[in-house]
Amino acid sequence: MSVVRRGPRSVVVTGAAVLSALGRGVQPLLSAALDGAPAFAPVRRFDLSGRQLAPAATCPGSPVLTDELDRVVGEACDEAGLSTAGRAGLPLHLAVHGDPALARAAAPERPAHGADVFADALARRTGLSGPSRAYTSACVASSTAVADAAAAVAHGHADRIVVAAGYLVEADQFAVFEAGRALARDGRVRPFSSGRTGLLLGDGVVAVVVEAASAARARRARPLAVLAGWGRAGDAYHVCKPRPDGAGLARAITDALHRGRVGPERIGYVNAHGSGTAMSDTAEAAALHRALGDSAATVPVSSTKSVHGQALEAGALLELVVTIAALRAGRLPVNAGFLGPDETCPLNLVLDRALDTPSDHALSLTTAFGGANTALLVGTP
Repeated sequence: MSVVRRGPRSVVVTGAAVLSALGRGVQPLLSAALDGAPAFAPVRRFDLSGRQLAPAATCPGSPVLTDELDRVVGEACDEAGLSTAGRAGLPLHLAVHGDPALARAAAPERPAHGADVFADALARRTGLSGPSRAYTSACVASSTAVADAAAAVAHGHADRIVVAAGYLVEADQFAVFEAGRALARDGRVRPFSSGRTGLLLGDGVVAVVVEAASAARARRARPLAVLAGWGRAGDAYHVCKPRPDGAGLARAITDALHRGRVGPERIGYVNAHGSGTAMSDTAEAAALHRALGDSAATVPVSSTKSVHGQALEAGALLELVVTIAALRAGRLPVNAGFLGPDETCPLNLVLDRALDTPSDHALSLTTAFGGANTALLVGTP
C-alpha cells in the first residue's frame, strides 16, 4: 500500500470565478445543475456543413479565450480579497488545450505559441509575477493543476496559487470527437443511464485561488471550501478505453480520502466524471464500488456534465467549482438526461430534483484518455 503524504498546512479555496454556457458567475451554473436544465443548443460559432449536427453548450457570440481568462483570474482574485499588490509574486497554474493561434501558425512562429508561453503571458497580464505552469493533460489537466497547487501550499512552498483553466468549443476539437464517433447522437448527455450515446462539448473558463488556511486567516479572508484531499493514479490500460474494473480511479479516490483523513461513510456527494459514454460510465461505477465499499450504494451521485457539457482541460475545475457551490448551498445537482437504470452502473443517482444534504464532504472525479485519473475531496470550511 502506498504512503499518502500531506503537508502540515490545511488548504482552502478563497476565490472562484467562472464563465460557462449558462452565463457569467457561479450562481447561473449552480442553478442549472440543481434544476437539471441542460445548456445544449445548435452550434453557431463555426460552420458545421457536412458534419454531424450535434449540439454543444456554448456561450452566445464568439468569446475570446485570452480575454475570458483575464477576466476570471481577476474576478477570482477579487473574491479572495487580493488587491493588485496582493497578486504580485503569486504563481499561476493554467490548464489549457493550448494557444488557439498555434494550429494555424507558421512553423517558425510555433514556439511563440506554446502552452507555457501562453501561461506566462496570462500571468503578466493579470499581475501574477510568480512562476507559471501549463497543464495540457486532457480532461485531468485542471484537476492535476489543483492537486499540484494544493500540495505546494500544504508543504509551505507557497501561501497561495491561482489555478485557471479555459476551453471554448471550437471547430478542430469538435471534428476530432465527431470523427471518433464520441458525440451523443440524440443531442443529450445521459450519464450512467440506459440508452446513453456519448458526450457533448461545452465552454468553460474558470479560476480559483488555492491558499493556506493560516494565510487566509491572517488576512481575514473567508474560505469558500476546504480542499481536504487529492489523489492521482494511472491505469496505462489503453490509449482511450478505461480499465473496466476502475482500479486506477479507485486508487485516486482512496488516496484523496487518506489525505483528508475522511472515511467513505462521510462522503455526502460525488460529482462523477460521468461522460455519458458506455464504457467510461461503467468503469467509473466499478471504481466507486471498489473505493467506497458499502457506501457506494447509498452516496448520492450525479454528473454535472449532463448540464454544462465536456469542457476538456477546463472541465475538472468547472466541476470542482460546481461541487463547492452545491456543498455551500446544501443541495445536490441533478443527473440530467436519465432514461432508465443500467445494471452496469448500480449507483444512487440524484434524479428528478435536487436533493438537500447535511453532508460536509464531497468528491469531484475526473478521468482522461490514456488512463489518467484524479479525485479532489472538498469540505465545508
